[in-house]
Amino acid sequence: MATSKLDEIDRNILAQLQADGRMTNVALAEKVGISAPPCLRRVRALEEAGYIKGYHADVDSRELGFEVQVFAMVGLNSQAEADLAAFEQRCRDWPLVRECHMLNGEIDFILKCVAPDLSSFQSFLTGQLLTAPNVASVKTSLVIRCAKDDPGVPFDVLEERLAKTA
Repeated sequence: MATSKLDEIDRNILAQLQADGRMTNVALAEKVGISAPPCLRRVRALEEAGYIKGYHADVDSRELGFEVQVFAMVGLNSQAEADLAAFEQRCRDWPLVRECHMLNGEIDFILKCVAPDLSSFQSFLTGQLLTAPNVASVKTSLVIRCAKDDPGVPFDVLEERLAKTA
């Protein structure tokens, strides 16, 4: 399903599930204005097409004792594809790294990390990240607080954009 092939009901299903992935199929069908069986077929089709990648609980890391959140900006010595892939795999293997994004510009990667405390993060930083092959530099910024953390995409912007092209 290409984005252009999604109709208003499909987009509404995605918006509703993005807001509440635990809602029942019956409740979802009611919100989008169709009956339950075709709603379930559409959800399955959206999953199979890759529009829905999974369902997750939004866990409060601080409530679970992960008091420290850090963004690490990483520069590599080499940007050869094999070296980039090796670094990305290393990031997938490090439990404290929760997100890893390759960037364009001075920084090669930005990592979102969580740790129970500052000494745990420092241990990871000095014992694993800074000593990893191909890592040239790391700059870190400690998160003080988060003002916004919305998942997914802004469906209202998508609908507005689609209305302009129709």
